[in-house]
Amino acid sequence: MSKIISREIRLASRPKGLPSAANFTMAQTEIEPPHEGEVLVRNLFMSVDPYMRGRMNDRKSYVPPFEIGKPLEGGALGEIIESRAPNFKAGDAVVTGLGWREFFKAPAKALRAVNREVQPLSIYLGLLGTTGLTAWAGLQMLELKPGEIVFVSGAAGAVGSVAGQLAKLRGCHVVGSAGTEEKVRFLLNDCGFDSSFNYKTQPVGEALKHAAPEGLDFYFDNVGGETLQAALSAMKVHGRIIACGSISGYNDEKPMPGPSNLFNIVTKRLTIKGLLVLDWLSRWGDFEKEVSELYRAGRLKNRETVVEGLDRAVEAFIGLFDGLNVGKMIVKLPSS
Repeated sequence: MSKIISREIRLASRPKGLPSAANFTMAQTEIEPPHEGEVLVRNLFMSVDPYMRGRMNDRKSYVPPFEIGKPLEGGALGEIIESRAPNFKAGDAVVTGLGWREFFKAPAKALRAVNREVQPLSIYLGLLGTTGLTAWAGLQMLELKPGEIVFVSGAAGAVGSVAGQLAKLRGCHVVGSAGTEEKVRFLLNDCGFDSSFNYKTQPVGEALKHAAPEGLDFYFDNVGGETLQAALSAMKVHGRIIACGSISGYNDEKPMPGPSNLFNIVTKRLTIKGLLVLDWLSRWGDFEKEVSELYRAGRLKNRETVVEGLDRAVEAFIGLFDGLNVGKMIVKLPSS
């Protein structure tokens, strides 16, 4: 096969505060034919996720920062168009970490094959991908019990909507916060939450007193900031908190002060654990078996916000911080 010209999105400069289109650039690159042990892949879907904002800063974290002038990376689902690896053939669907581009070649070990019969295929970037694994792992870490009262912040997002549904399926009373009335209805009507509120129109502390007057057993934190402060006040004695994300502060140029009521951790003997999905990759089989069975049985709902075209990937990413997504934000690339 001859060389292929592929477009890719590169980091042009490090954002200060909320990223803008000026921080990114579109470039073209030539993709050589694959060598022995490699495959050539056309991306069909790519994921944009809030954690990527941290990789745009030039500082150490649990993953290396993106490099200026280099293509960005992220979850992607593609199809093999040429294979020189024995375990893959043309037409196979694969998940990789090489998003933000149209084509790429890679060694076979960088790919994970998925079942093309499962639709939509983009679900492997969300409910049946690392997003779903994150939600599942958070509930496993602190032994969620039937009958407990669970609060999920950012509940209409990719991780929160799955975490809340799984908690409900485990027999819990689930409360969720979201930023629009449409999202509140989504949580109640589609995800089966017992209670949901719009944090932009109702103070979180007051909403939690109304939704869970006896207090919270478990808080799945995707937001941090003021929402974490309200949840700390609402926790029961021996309550547990999973610290999954803190999207409210990802674009702050200076660190915001922490909650002023941290002494609740002492007086209520709370347990707080940080969650990184990378620590749970060895449990992928257990996760996939449970969650895929629930999805096939119609007991878990999958919701995506789909944006068309690589040209709109930056727009989709920035939209995460304006709350434009319901469920998983997906960018769909042309299939031919």
